[in-house]
Amino acid sequence: MLSIKEMRNRLPKEFMEFLYEKYTPVKVDQILLGMTPERYTTLRVNTLKYDIQSLMKYFKEKNIKFERVPWYTEALIIKNVNEKQIQKLDIYEKGYIYLQSLSSMIPPLVLNPKEGEKVLDLTAAPGSKTTELATLMKNKGYILANELDKIRYERLKYNIEAQGAKIVEVVNGRGEKIGDNYPETFDKVLLDTPCSGEGRFITNSLATYREWSPKKVKELSKLQKKLFESAYKALKPNGTLVYSTCTLNEEENELILDWAIKNLNVKMQDIEIQIKNQEQAFTENVDKTIKKAIRILPSKDTEGFFVAKLKKV
Repeated sequence: MLSIKEMRNRLPKEFMEFLYEKYTPVKVDQILLGMTPERYTTLRVNTLKYDIQSLMKYFKEKNIKFERVPWYTEALIIKNVNEKQIQKLDIYEKGYIYLQSLSSMIPPLVLNPKEGEKVLDLTAAPGSKTTELATLMKNKGYILANELDKIRYERLKYNIEAQGAKIVEVVNGRGEKIGDNYPETFDKVLLDTPCSGEGRFITNSLATYREWSPKKVKELSKLQKKLFESAYKALKPNGTLVYSTCTLNEEENELILDWAIKNLNVKMQDIEIQIKNQEQAFTENVDKTIKKAIRILPSKDTEGFFVAKLKKV
């Protein structure tokens, strides 16, 4: 394992400067220790095909050690086998389970879709959150799942079919156009936006941060605003919008929300969920209601994530 000093030296200089500007040296060390490849395998049961009690019984029979997740009854942290080993199991082949990071499970839970509602997943591939939304809705209602990239779109379709999510319609198009094509159509919108992925950095894997740069962050923030506006247009009045990223900087998180509050008719909402590595969003130089958003810091259990819940007033 790399030392803290080696981790600091490997990651992009501007990214490290941001961390030290926002956090104490002790907290920065904790974040760096969370950016290691030894993260536990996590998954959720696909309740459209299986149930958590049967899954736990199955794992006990296979001597697979697991831990329950206090804030999500359908999720497990696997202690003694990795993803590749899980993928060899028959329950994986049958679509009874879905391998997914714990942080990625949070936005659908915060959106909290109900049976019979119309839901938009604006940037949906590979389908982790789309299929989770379908389980929360018990396959009753309608989900429009959009993806721009053709290869990712095919992967999204495959995952939705494998999981038995029958209420999902998959479209291949620009997320920026959805709001114009489906004005005020959806009760709820999930915007898990493309981002710079700082929450997924692994210190000894250059591939996870090779393409990161302040310029890339700026480019992405422009796209995020366009997608946010599209999501807003597609949402019914009084509808709920969840905005999430797997990155840590303010430019793609708090500053996007600040822009949205100032330019669109949206209001921040409280997030009821409580997660171990959860922190309040930064509030310096932005609208103070943004403190209702949450940051999840990288750890042994979780990737770095940012989640905000808003209402179209």
